[in-house]
Amino acid sequence: MAYDVTFIPGDGIGPEVSGAMRRVIEATGIEFNWDVQEAGEAVLEREGELIPDRVLDSIRKNGVGIKGPLTTPVGTGFRSANVALRKALDLYANLRPSKSYPGVRSRYTSVDIVVVRENTEDLYAGVEFEKDAEGTSEVIDFLRNASGQPIRDDSAISIKPISVTGSERIVRFAFEYAKANNRKLVTAVHKANIMKFSDGLFLEVAQNVAKDYPDIEFNDRIVDNLSMQMVSRPEEYDVLVLPNLYGDIISDLCAGLVGGLGLAPGGNIGENGAVFEPVHGSAPRYTGQNRVNPTATILTGALMLRHLGEQDAAERVEGAVAEVIREGKDVTYDFKPDRNDPSAVGTQEMADAIIKKMQSGKRS
Repeated sequence: MAYDVTFIPGDGIGPEVSGAMRRVIEATGIEFNWDVQEAGEAVLEREGELIPDRVLDSIRKNGVGIKGPLTTPVGTGFRSANVALRKALDLYANLRPSKSYPGVRSRYTSVDIVVVRENTEDLYAGVEFEKDAEGTSEVIDFLRNASGQPIRDDSAISIKPISVTGSERIVRFAFEYAKANNRKLVTAVHKANIMKFSDGLFLEVAQNVAKDYPDIEFNDRIVDNLSMQMVSRPEEYDVLVLPNLYGDIISDLCAGLVGGLGLAPGGNIGENGAVFEPVHGSAPRYTGQNRVNPTATILTGALMLRHLGEQDAAERVEGAVAEVIREGKDVTYDFKPDRNDPSAVGTQEMADAIIKKMQSGKRS
């Protein structure tokens, strides 16, 4: 059976790293019908949109998409293409695994954490009122009267919506992920000691959902305390589930624990579709140089394979990536102890080495 998948090459280095990923996951023997769709800065001038409707229609039809990084033009008024995709398709769960790989320079050797971030609510919902804008003074007056708290006239206002619906589905997603992937612990992260109604609701819902999963351990951590513990003993954590803002920050912290965004795959998943993307940006200054590290995008391909139920293929990709990095021979410059090491290989050559590892493992 061939899977129908929307393929968005991306901008900048996107076509290089996503092309490398495509070759690697095709080498698993899994068949794909790729629906190639251009999006981002590359089509903005032609079509007037970063994410044309045809791209959204393709993902809705196929149910799964994978993309390279997209550039959001600065100063144009366009919001992030990635955020636009998540909102248009209600991709409410952001999945960010972070895992230690021998051969990567890092202070830690035993990190294996999955961040499950709520994608649609919280301070990132975009409910904001600009300082001195029309209507902002009315909002300030209402909040003063309703809360009894002093709010300065020259304030900008952001609203933090946290709902039972949004909280329940993201926490349940985290537990279902843990159950499907033999994870033992889910930790809800919050600031309920201060934000007693919004974060307090998130925690209350998490505690209630946890009762439905008695075989999976559950605990909770205040976000600032978690941050301290993550840099002192990250091995104690497994699956983290967080509201949007905390999830954004903690997921990057986790990436830093294992070596950086060059090792950070990501997926955005909803009830009716999923879009997978590496976490790093489009790095336009490296476009066309065949120089950048493709690992995050290749691991994103493996994450997509797991979503499709192709666990064996995903494990073969991840195992081959780990072995190539461990050997340290056919890797890009950023994996070398000296970034000027002339033995560093290019993007496509590292992908070739990963494919070779998969093929040799299959023969043995």
